[in-house]
Amino acid sequence: MDRASFYLCFQNIAKDKEEDLEEKMAELIADVLQQDKQEIIRELDDVYRVDLVHINVQNVLLKKMVFSMDVMAILLVLLSGITCLILCTKACNVGKPPLIKHKYFLPGDFITAGILSQFYMVSDPVAFTRHPSEELVDEIVYFMAKWTYLASMELLSTRDRFIPNYKCDVKDWIVSVIAGPTSSIFPFMANILNIYKMPQLIYGSSPATDGKTQDIFYHRFFPNGEQEIVGLLQLLMYLQWTWIGLSFQPEKSGEQLIQNAVTLFSEKGICFDFIQQTVQPTFTNHVESIMNDFSKLFMTVMKSTAKVIFIYCENHYTFTITMVPYFGDLIEIPVKREDKVWIMPAQMEFTSVSLLKMLNMDAFHGAITFEVSSNEIPGFNKFLQMIKPTSVEEDHLFRVFWEQVFECSFPKDNLDEDAGKPCTGEEKFENVPKSVFDTTLTGQSYSIYNTVYAVAHALQAMLSPTLKHRIREVGRETFLTQKAWQLHHYLKTISFNNTAGQQVSFNENGDLNTGFDIINWVTFPNKSFVKVRVGKIDPTNSPDKLVVISTEDIIWPAMFNQVQPLSVCNDNCYPGYRKMKIEGKPFCCYDCLPCAKGKISNQKDAVDCFQCPEDQYPNKAQTLCILKEITFFSYNEPLGLTLTSVSLFFSVITIAVLGIFIKKQDTPIVKANNRNLTYILLIALLLSFLCTFLFIGQPDHVKCLMRQTAFGIIFSIALSCILGKTTIVVLAFMATKPGSKMQKWVGRRMALSIVLSCSLTQLMICLVWLAISPPFPDSDMHSMAEEIVLECNEGSTTMFYIVLSFLGFLIVISFSVAFLARKLPDSFNEAKFITFSMLVFCSVWISFVPTYLSTKGKYMVAVEIFSILASAAGLLGCIFSPKCYIIVLRPDLNIKGQLIKK
Repeated sequence: MDRASFYLCFQNIAKDKEEDLEEKMAELIADVLQQDKQEIIRELDDVYRVDLVHINVQNVLLKKMVFSMDVMAILLVLLSGITCLILCTKACNVGKPPLIKHKYFLPGDFITAGILSQFYMVSDPVAFTRHPSEELVDEIVYFMAKWTYLASMELLSTRDRFIPNYKCDVKDWIVSVIAGPTSSIFPFMANILNIYKMPQLIYGSSPATDGKTQDIFYHRFFPNGEQEIVGLLQLLMYLQWTWIGLSFQPEKSGEQLIQNAVTLFSEKGICFDFIQQTVQPTFTNHVESIMNDFSKLFMTVMKSTAKVIFIYCENHYTFTITMVPYFGDLIEIPVKREDKVWIMPAQMEFTSVSLLKMLNMDAFHGAITFEVSSNEIPGFNKFLQMIKPTSVEEDHLFRVFWEQVFECSFPKDNLDEDAGKPCTGEEKFENVPKSVFDTTLTGQSYSIYNTVYAVAHALQAMLSPTLKHRIREVGRETFLTQKAWQLHHYLKTISFNNTAGQQVSFNENGDLNTGFDIINWVTFPNKSFVKVRVGKIDPTNSPDKLVVISTEDIIWPAMFNQVQPLSVCNDNCYPGYRKMKIEGKPFCCYDCLPCAKGKISNQKDAVDCFQCPEDQYPNKAQTLCILKEITFFSYNEPLGLTLTSVSLFFSVITIAVLGIFIKKQDTPIVKANNRNLTYILLIALLLSFLCTFLFIGQPDHVKCLMRQTAFGIIFSIALSCILGKTTIVVLAFMATKPGSKMQKWVGRRMALSIVLSCSLTQLMICLVWLAISPPFPDSDMHSMAEEIVLECNEGSTTMFYIVLSFLGFLIVISFSVAFLARKLPDSFNEAKFITFSMLVFCSVWISFVPTYLSTKGKYMVAVEIFSILASAAGLLGCIFSPKCYIIVLRPDLNIKGQLIKK
C-alpha cells in the first residue's frame, strides 16, 4: 500500500461513525506495517547501536502565555545544558514506533509546537561480548531523520495516541510549529507538515529555498543569511584581513558557502590559507577516526599563518569547534597553541556542553561573533530566577538539563538511589559558569521570543470581529478544522512592536527586517565571559556600507597586546612598490617590486604603478607626484649670461672692424678686397652675433618665427659674400690669361649676383617653411624629468634641416673655390684665409648636428647659440684679423707697391 492510500484510508476512517473505529484503525496500521515493513525499517528503524549519548538541549524551557483572545502559545527561551547518560542498546520493536521521551505540553485552544532537540553522540566500540543492558532502554535517543519524521507526525496526532494522519478530537489544535536552530531538520519536517500546509516558523539557520510552492510554508524569523556573509566580507575589508582560514560544516549549507561566499571573497581580494571541513558530530564507534580528524584540524589551524579563522557551522557543531583549540593540550601534540581571532556566524551559538567545564574558554578571548539584533526583554532575568524543576515536572528533558548543569540527580525508580548529589531544585543559575549556562538572552532565544509573539499577533488579526461572529454560529471546532491554514497570510503581513521595543516585520522578499549585532568576546580566568556589542550589520544602510563597527572597543586576543592583528599572507607592499604574484600560491601571496622609473604607487599593496601627469614627476621614493618646474634658457643663468656677453663682445669687435674698413676704405688693402662685399659680410656677421638674442629668454610667437629664419638667411648672406669674393678673385686671375673669355664675368655685378641668388634662395626656403608649418611656442614635458622646458617647436623638422643643408651646400662650394684659389699669388690672394675659415665653419656645424640631437631641454638652445657664435667668430677672425693687423699695426704694408710684390 502506498502512502497516498495510507493517508486516504485514515481520512475515510476519521469520518466513520461506527463503534469499532479503533479496531479498524489498528487493523489498518498492522496491514500497512506488514506490507511496507522493509521500507519502514529502513526509514524509521535503521538504528545505530551506541553506548554513550550526550543530549545537548539548547532550547527547552516552555512558558505559558495567555492572550486576550483565549489563545495559548508556548514561549520557548534558550536554556543551555547537557545531558550525559550512560546507555546500553537494545533492538527496537518495529511493531510500534518508539516514544519521544523529552517533550512538554500545556493544553489550550491554540497550540504552538516546537521541534528543538539536538544531540551529540560519542560511542565506545561495540565488542558484542555481552547482552545489552535493559536498564535505560527508554532513554535511548538517536539524532536521525526518523526522529524528525516521528516528532512531526506526533504533533498531528491525538496526545499520547500516535495515529498518523488522524486526530481523534479538535482540542489542543496546533496552528504552527517552531523549529530550529539547525537547517538539517527542516526538509524532513517539511515533508510531513507541508502536506497539511502547517505554518513553520524557523528561528535559526534556514535551508536555501528553490522557489517551489512548499517555500510558502516557511516563515523565517532569522535575518537574511546572504546579508550576514556580505557584512562579514565588509568587516574583513574594513579591518584589512585578506588572509584567513575557513572551517565549515560538512553539510549542504557549508557546501553552499564554499560555492558562493568563497567566490565573492576572492573577487574582493580575500583569499584562504586553508578551507577544511570541521569535525562532524558522528554516531560512529570508531573513536580513533574521530581523534585523527580532530588532530588534522588542530594542526591545520595552529600551523596556519592566518591570524583570523572563520567558522561556518551551526549549533550542533559547537562542541567540536570548542574542542579544537584545546585538542593539542588534551593529547599532548607537540604544536604550540597560538591565539587566533575566531569569527563565528549567528547560526552557531555556544551551546553549553558539560564536558567543557574543564575548559576556561580563554582560547576564544577576543573572538568576534554575529548575533541576531536584539533588545533586552523586561523581566527575563527575573523569569530565569523563578524557574524550578518542580514547576515543569512533566518536562523530563528539563530535569535532565538541571542535573547536568548543577551536577546533581533526581531520584529515579529504575536507577540506583545513590547516583550522586541529589538535586534540591533550589540551585541558582548565577553560580554556574557561563561556559555551562549563559543567563543572558542569546540571539536565537530572541528569535524564538519573536516567533511566539508573531503567532499571537497573526491569530489576533485572523480572529477579526467578523470571524468571531462566524465562530459563534458554527462553533470553534468547525472553524479551527477548516481555517487554520489561513494563518500564513497573516504571518507574512504582520508588523508589531514586541515588549523589548523592537519592530518585527518582513520585507517584500519574506526576510525579517532586522540585522545582526557584532559581538566581541571577553573571557576571564574564572571561566566566565562577557559579550560586548561593538557594532552591527544594518540592512537599512547602503549595500556597500552595511557594517558599522567601533574598533577601539574591541578587545583582541592576549598575544596581540591589544593591537589590531594583521592577517595577511605577507607584509604589505609599501607605496613606491607594486605587487607581483608568486606562481603556485594564492593571489594574496605576492612579492613587492619597486615601481619602474617615472612611475609611482601611492597606496599599500598597489596592483600596478602608474605614470605621473605630464606636468608632474615622481619623487625619489616614487610615492607621489611633484609639479615640474617651468624653465627656459634665460639671461639669469650663468651659461645664458656668458653667451650673451660673448655675443656682445663679438658684436663690438665686428662694429670696430667695420669702422676700420670704412675709415680706411681708400687704402689699397681695402680696395683689393672688394669693399662692397666686405661691408655686406661684416654687417651679416654683426647680425649673426645679434640674432643669438632671439634664442635667449622665454619663447614667444615672434621669437619662434624669427630665430631660425633669421639665422638661416643671415648666414646665407655671409657665406654667399665669401663665395662671391673667392669667385671674383679666381675669375680675375683667369681673365688675365691671353684669349680668356672670363673678362666679361669679372666685375661687381658678378659678385652681387652670387650674393643675391644665394640669399634669395634661402629666403624662399624660409618663406615656404613659414607657410606650411611655421615654428611656434611649445612646452617640452618629457626631455627633462623634473622640468617643463619652454621652447620653440620647429614646426617642420624637415624644413629646418633643409635650411641647414643649404648652408652646408654654400660651405662646400665656398671651400672648394677657395681651395682652388690657394695657389694664386699671395699679394692678391685671401683664399687661404677663406679656406681656413671654411674649415672652422664646417667643423662647428658638423659637430653641431649630433650634439644638438643628443642634447635635451633648454641646453639645445645653448648648443645652437654656441654654434652660431663659433662659426661667425671663425669667419670674422680668419678673414679679417690679418687685414686689421696690416691696417692698424702695419700701415707701411698697406701700400700699392706692397700688394703687387710677390
